[in-house]
Amino acid sequence: MSSFNRRTLLLMPLALAACGFEPVYAPGGSGSALNGKVEVSAPNTVESFLLVQNLERQLGRSATSGNAYKLDVKVSTNTRRTSITTANETNRYTIDGSATYALKSNATGQIIASGSVSDFVGYSAAGSTVSTLADERDATERLMVILSDQIVNRLYATPGLPA
Repeated sequence: MSSFNRRTLLLMPLALAACGFEPVYAPGGSGSALNGKVEVSAPNTVESFLLVQNLERQLGRSATSGNAYKLDVKVSTNTRRTSITTANETNRYTIDGSATYALKSNATGQIIASGSVSDFVGYSAAGSTVSTLADERDATERLMVILSDQIVNRLYATPGLPA
């Protein structure tokens, strides 16, 4: 016998509304509050360029004037050998990445949201030098996509963003 009850399904929207849940992209949601209104800090490394590129893709590229928010991000990566043969040859690498962020209001200078995110990706080093470099570049791009997704998700979950 299943414990599924249709009444539970019907009451779910009421429960979500009672806890303050609102869709991100609904009118007045945090998605519309941030879209095109966030100036992301200028990149200074390849990794930060990729992170800023992904953040601007998700948040919308801001206009040069009229930005409501400034997003300062700092990214750091560390590459580790994770699969080493008995002959001391590396077959696989892992890139650990972390990013700190702070969303500030341009009107008040107050920090609205801040935090840090981290994750990792791996790539193979078993092929030629060219393929290993291509795999490393691809892994770095994937890591920056993951970190930017995490930052945007946390920004969208920030309570009290004015629309």
